[in-house]
Amino acid sequence: MTIAHNVIDYLQRNQLPYSVVAHAHSASSRQTSVAAHIPPEKLAKAVILNDKTGYVMAVIPASRYIDLTALSKRLGRPLELVAESGIPQIFQDCEPGAIPPIGPAYGMETVVDHGLVGQSDIYFEAGDHEELIHMDGEKFLLMLKQALHGTFAR
Repeated sequence: MTIAHNVIDYLQRNQLPYSVVAHAHSASSRQTSVAAHIPPEKLAKAVILNDKTGYVMAVIPASRYIDLTALSKRLGRPLELVAESGIPQIFQDCEPGAIPPIGPAYGMETVVDHGLVGQSDIYFEAGDHEELIHMDGEKFLLMLKQALHGTFAR
């Protein structure tokens, strides 16, 4: 598999510059960080959550874990983690466990953790387990400017 179609379309439609970084097959964000020789704080990962009103994508650094209590309180919703088997079909252009942290490309409500602010470079899953998208850190955050930004990872 290559870069997810929704990701390519979104990046091109918004004229966002990026490059692709190939790496050895990996099964987790931590493994990806090691395989690609990228500090985990520069690797953005998507965490899919839901409640009775729908799904939310939380975008956090791979070096951190979602603080479900803090995010639920911030959004005023009792969010829960979605198991990999429960990931919505909208990510059908991605391999399981390799969801790009670009909720707007999939029409998904998105929140971004402040832990990604100030990074000169951001990397994220391209939709498979062997390629990353690399972007300027400011451009990555600008791409997600409509998302709620806050501190909800530890």
